[in-house]
Amino acid sequence: MRISESCAKCLYDRQKEKTDNTEYLAEVRTLLENRRDSDTSPYMVYLFNQVHERYFGKGADYKEIKKQYNDLVLSMEDQLREEIEQAEDPLAKSMVMARIGNYIDFGAMNHVDPEELLALFQDTQMREDDRKTYELFLADCAKAKTFLLVCDNCGEVVLDRMMIEQLKKRFPELQIQAIVRGKEVLNDATIEDAVYCGLDRVAEILTNGEAVAGLIYDMLPEASRRAVDEADVILAKGQGNYETMSGMKRKVFYEFLCKCDLFVTRFAVPRLTGMFIAEE
Repeated sequence: MRISESCAKCLYDRQKEKTDNTEYLAEVRTLLENRRDSDTSPYMVYLFNQVHERYFGKGADYKEIKKQYNDLVLSMEDQLREEIEQAEDPLAKSMVMARIGNYIDFGAMNHVDPEELLALFQDTQMREDDRKTYELFLADCAKAKTFLLVCDNCGEVVLDRMMIEQLKKRFPELQIQAIVRGKEVLNDATIEDAVYCGLDRVAEILTNGEAVAGLIYDMLPEASRRAVDEADVILAKGQGNYETMSGMKRKVFYEFLCKCDLFVTRFAVPRLTGMFIAEE
């Protein structure tokens, strides 16, 4: 997904919020001005972070925040599972809940509010405009052998695991893999988080190989690249994965909340609207 000028300005301004170091900001501006058409926001932030570490050392540590939100959603699991199991379509219900979990994003959000997150669970019905995509998703899963989930944030991965549990009930023959981040980046899920939240109990866990808040094919380890190439169905969660995977010339299903102005404008929806779309 190409970086617009407004997006580039936002990327720069967010770095400026961190520091007024003119040399650092000059390097950030140079990176932005020399970006390629194929470069995405998550990749630019990956480059910024390398420069930031050179100037200031390691960035902010999100481990406590990640544990906080993993534990919060884990504490809700029994109640949410009961709601899922009682639904007319448990898989659809679990997918809406997994999309709500995409709220927990300390990259795209200026402020993550636990109360706002909890309020989103008051409406877990799949909208009519999601249904067409959902029917395509079910049809593809019915004839698939392999399924790949590209994960995003902590807390959200608990809901991803509950969604995969329902997917396996519906399509028990599916071989399921999940890709998380290869290194610490913001509050995104790593292997450590995936294991803590039990995702490894329902899927083989792979990584994107780097501290990138997205999936960049050319940067993937061989096993993860093979998983992308061989997956019959791919479901990618979150804005960062959409930004980096859109235009890959593969059919990918995407689930995310529109959390920043770029996505609100692109999809012409109010903030925090959930999207479920398919790209051929």
